Amino acid sequence: MISKPIILIYCSFFILLFGCKPKTEQLEKAADKPSIESPQKPPIESPEGMVWIPGGEFVQGAVPQDKMAMMHEKPAHRVRVDGFFMDIHEVTNAQFAKFVEETGYVTVAEREIDWEEMKKQLPQGTPKPHDSILQPGSLVFKKTKSSVPNLYDYSQWWEWKIGADWKHPNGPGTDIVGKENEPVVHIAFEDAQAYCKWAGSRLPTEAEWEYAARSGRKDELFFWGSDVSMLSSQANTWEGEFPVENIMDDGFERTAPVMSYPKNDFGLYDMAGNVWEWTSDWYNTNYYKELASNGETAQNPKGATSAFNSSNPYVEEKVIKGGSFLCSASYCASYRISARMATSPDSGMEHLGFRTVLTPDTH
Repeated sequence: MISKPIILIYCSFFILLFGCKPKTEQLEKAADKPSIESPQKPPIESPEGMVWIPGGEFVQGAVPQDKMAMMHEKPAHRVRVDGFFMDIHEVTNAQFAKFVEETGYVTVAEREIDWEEMKKQLPQGTPKPHDSILQPGSLVFKKTKSSVPNLYDYSQWWEWKIGADWKHPNGPGTDIVGKENEPVVHIAFEDAQAYCKWAGSRLPTEAEWEYAARSGRKDELFFWGSDVSMLSSQANTWEGEFPVENIMDDGFERTAPVMSYPKNDFGLYDMAGNVWEWTSDWYNTNYYKELASNGETAQNPKGATSAFNSSNPYVEEKVIKGGSFLCSASYCASYRISARMATSPDSGMEHLGFRTVLTPDTH
């Protein structure tokens, strides 16, 4: 697995795919069935800060009328998931701070970089960077001073900043004072898993996440419906020319406190925008095709058995969902329910966080 930070350090090497790129009759017939099996009460009392998501069936992937859907959101396929509990909002700085206080956990972004281990992931003969560069840090967003003609080259607005981590979201000199209720960011997959172990929960599968986001609204593009003019009142996204100016019609330029916008029909907040969220699934370009090919309803799918990205077969990535404060219509319309992206599990970013789920038999 090739590390995203090292790729940014070595700009001459290929860049990991992260940015966004500008049914059958049987499926459509199946989609007419109720999305949620109701009523379905939780078998136990809901844990604090969580809501019960009743099990049911839905069509995962791009809806037919979605003109912004990417190829890896297709083909749509039928999925059934059992009921589970889900955090009503993204894990906050305050929640993560409590975890760190009780466990002494050190995130990936705060750890010293082991060159001997890291060079195993790079082409043979790659020279070691200067020690001033090879230091702990994370990816931080930076505005550009002028219009960007090529929105596929995300290195124009991302920079590897030494000293950036969950406690210093924009690098040295910044902190999370007053941001206790904002989602924790700069969280690598390993960090999210460690939190889940402490909390007695787990990361959602991609199917669980998308089912929860859709909340029974079949054929809709967004969790509130299909009216994109409502975006600024429903989610924290980028408004204006990306990545030059954010006019902030939604009230925020970067992360917003959790629950700043309306909840969906399941009682979940921020299932669109604010920060991307980890799922437990490996990203595999062929996975959706494989699920749809047998014509059967997938039962509690847990994702591909192995990672594969046809655009870059050397990387191993996890699926992230929900979009972030950087998503805009011109660059990244990933506030759509079916939107999905892939990112390396070994690093976090300024707009990547997570929420957890819990199945009753593990409580």
